[in-house]
Amino acid sequence: MLAYLPNFLFALILIAGVGCFARNIKKVIRNIKLGRAVNYGDNNKQRWSNMARIALGQSKMVVRPISGMLHIVVYLGFVIINIEVLEIIIDGLLGTHRIFAFMGGFYDVLIATFEYLALLVLIGVIVFWLRRNVQRIKRFLSPEMKGWPKNDANIILYFEVVLMCLFLTMNAADLQLQQLGSAYYVAAGNFPISSFIAPIFDGMSEASLIIVERTCWWLHIVGILIFLNYLYFSKHLHILLAFPNTFYGRLTPKGEFANLEAVTNEVKLMMDPNADPFAAPDPDASEEPPVKFGASDVLDLSTTQLLNAYTCTECGRCTSECPANQTGKKLSPRKIMMDTRDRLQEVGKNIDANGTFVDDGKQLLGDYISHEEIWACTTCNACVEACPISIDPLSIIMDMRQYLVMEQSAAPTELNGAMTNIENNGAPWPYNQMDRLNWVDE
Repeated sequence: MLAYLPNFLFALILIAGVGCFARNIKKVIRNIKLGRAVNYGDNNKQRWSNMARIALGQSKMVVRPISGMLHIVVYLGFVIINIEVLEIIIDGLLGTHRIFAFMGGFYDVLIATFEYLALLVLIGVIVFWLRRNVQRIKRFLSPEMKGWPKNDANIILYFEVVLMCLFLTMNAADLQLQQLGSAYYVAAGNFPISSFIAPIFDGMSEASLIIVERTCWWLHIVGILIFLNYLYFSKHLHILLAFPNTFYGRLTPKGEFANLEAVTNEVKLMMDPNADPFAAPDPDASEEPPVKFGASDVLDLSTTQLLNAYTCTECGRCTSECPANQTGKKLSPRKIMMDTRDRLQEVGKNIDANGTFVDDGKQLLGDYISHEEIWACTTCNACVEACPISIDPLSIIMDMRQYLVMEQSAAPTELNGAMTNIENNGAPWPYNQMDRLNWVDE
């Protein structure tokens, strides 16, 4: 019975780790669905293409070649190496060791590939750490990146270093045990990197090598499960959400803004001299007037916008390209997304505690995002273009502006003046309509 204790313990750890992850992902999905439903149309072919090109192919990452290529190496290396997790899980449940060794030469190539990738991941992660903490690149030093966001970025890097070192050390001890002819450790695999580590174990007894190998094996799989559950609390949830986010990303031209049909109909009514303003609403109208114009809190945003918030990588490319931010204004598109995610998490905890959302006297606009930030935006779409995974901070900014103008009448003085002129003169400038064509006489 004691012989099966490790297998039983492994199964419990695996169930607990995967179960906790599934519970947290269920919360993420629930929180995203708090937003307004969106009709995505029938453009699935284009959406699948975008997901393959942007999320899988990382086509927008390499716009900045150094960080882009390093990210591809770390991302693909980490994902491919963890294919070995399948073998570890089977070995852990069945009590076997290197169960895929029957593949022979292909298995040797596979393990060798994993080792080369592990080395590349280590190099990439170290470079990323140096860029953040020694070179101190400007976009990582913004006010919103202080405290937890900075620590979170470093914690993930430390996680990856530890996991890659455990993987290589485990293989090095395994190689030594294979060379000793240990019964449990069948000769399998090719170890081009860990073979350089193996000599540090020269002179160790078989029992000591087994302790080293088993310790690294257990720490490696437990570390992966901890990493999996850490994603829920981290910006690195984008590892999973980048795929649906690019799939549901915007397909219309970036300069095209959505019009509310109810408002458009009102404008047409005002412009039609033959229209009856007191006529009953058209029962065949395709859109009902909204309960609320624009957005003041996360519950007013769409599911796509909330998915964007959870997917944000905090890379800062959007903020570094923002002309308003470059001129010293308070706006940071990255902060817009981080604030939206923080508020959504707060709403989610409120629902967890009360069963349904109970008004907490807070909202996204005002308590998280200031009016100053909203009106600093030039709507140039630089942030949308710069994002490597199709996040759209501008859509949230525009929804909040719409709320301020149409619900609160809280537009800036300059904008109020322009809108008054349009209403009275048919143009943003303060002159009489009769004088509009005077320029022709010049």
